[in-house]
Amino acid sequence: MNITFIGGGNMARAIIGGLLNKGYDPDAIGVVEVVPDARERLQRELRVRAFGSPAEAAPFGNLLVMAVKPQQMRAAATQVAPHLSGQVVVSIAAGTRLTDLSRWLGGHRLLVRCMPNTPALIGAGITAACAAAGVSDAQRESAGRVLEAVGKVIWVGDEGLLDPVTAVSGSGPAYVFFFIEAMQQAATELGLSPEQARTLTLETFLGAARLAAASPEPVSVLRERVTSKGGTTEAALSSMAADHVREAVVRAIRAASERGRQLGEELGKD
Repeated sequence: MNITFIGGGNMARAIIGGLLNKGYDPDAIGVVEVVPDARERLQRELRVRAFGSPAEAAPFGNLLVMAVKPQQMRAAATQVAPHLSGQVVVSIAAGTRLTDLSRWLGGHRLLVRCMPNTPALIGAGITAACAAAGVSDAQRESAGRVLEAVGKVIWVGDEGLLDPVTAVSGSGPAYVFFFIEAMQQAATELGLSPEQARTLTLETFLGAARLAAASPEPVSVLRERVTSKGGTTEAALSSMAADHVREAVVRAIRAASERGRQLGEELGKD
């Protein structure tokens, strides 16, 4: 399968790197990158074919990945549209709705919209994807194999669910980093060195996440097992409950989801 990427930024490089690590032929991958220095680095470091415009990259092969920023998607799609010839087009741009992308691509309907997250940069991402009605099971599987180069993939049947997905997993790494910052701050204020605070906090997050992933039990049960009556964990969780931390997190994720919906409307305006 030949794949062309429109845009050679971090996420495109992550997916390409994941494909190459799995033995994918670099000659089967093309990248459109308008910045000459970045284009030269792609050729040198990843050994893929690199082009300065969609016209130079055509024909695109079996799969086309639109890996440009949401604000650039309309212009990029307009340049791509004249050169499409039955490819499945995968968009990894946040907020770009399938109906708008189809319009910008001249009515093209073989579309997959997905939302990866930044841990994809180290092959530990999670991507949610939604296929348009005209995409076959085989085409969906082909798109999924490409996205799986940087982590797990889940499919949703309703495109509207990609706004909550963006709020949970797309923006989610920032929430985790925020909590890590707070824990490190508390640790240093209590007398630990910055290095000790960082190590203790990161290893705690990594270990807890691995334990939750490996356990068949709900995380609420795991939390209860750490919480002894009258102990230190109960004191911390009681303080968080008094400050309505859970409710604040839920409100924050709802706000992110709503903002995702608004961005889709703004980006799709003519």
